[in-house]
Amino acid sequence: HLLAHPGLGLADLAHSLAADRTQFEHRAAIVGSDRGDVLDALRAVAEAAPGASACTGRASAPRKLVLVFPGQGGQWRRMACALLTSSALFREHVHRCAEAFAPHLDHSLLAVLSADPAAPSLDRVDVVQPALFTMAVALTALLESLGVVADAVVGHSQGEVAAAYVAGALSLADAARVV
Repeated sequence: HLLAHPGLGLADLAHSLAADRTQFEHRAAIVGSDRGDVLDALRAVAEAAPGASACTGRASAPRKLVLVFPGQGGQWRRMACALLTSSALFREHVHRCAEAFAPHLDHSLLAVLSADPAAPSLDRVDVVQPALFTMAVALTALLESLGVVADAVVGHSQGEVAAAYVAGALSLADAARVV
């Protein structure tokens, strides 16, 4: 396929192989800095002689994935800033949470997560809990969009509410009210 499509970018090919293809039991991993390196490594795999730039193996049985949402303590100023600017999906989920929390807060959740200097401190319980809930929810949506889907979710303290929402046991409005 790589030979038949010389204009195909290696990053696009790698993404398609990781996200869109059937995950077979027998696998090969290839490292290369350019198209020639990748083709050489592919030839080595095809000839059953992988070297330093390729390896082969068998995948083990799929494992179950559990996401654990923490309570307070994992927060830091600017914790959402990079993803708010770089991920439309993350930003969309943050905005949904901000709308759900708006009737219950005397401050802007978006200002807190954007590290606005006028926003209240994460030292306040009424500030940190909605912020951490929102981070958990938005990060989970982002992970799911990348194919990382939890088989189960659990949480501690405020993280229990995020787990209940992600699992579908609470609506976003109800979760915001509980938080």
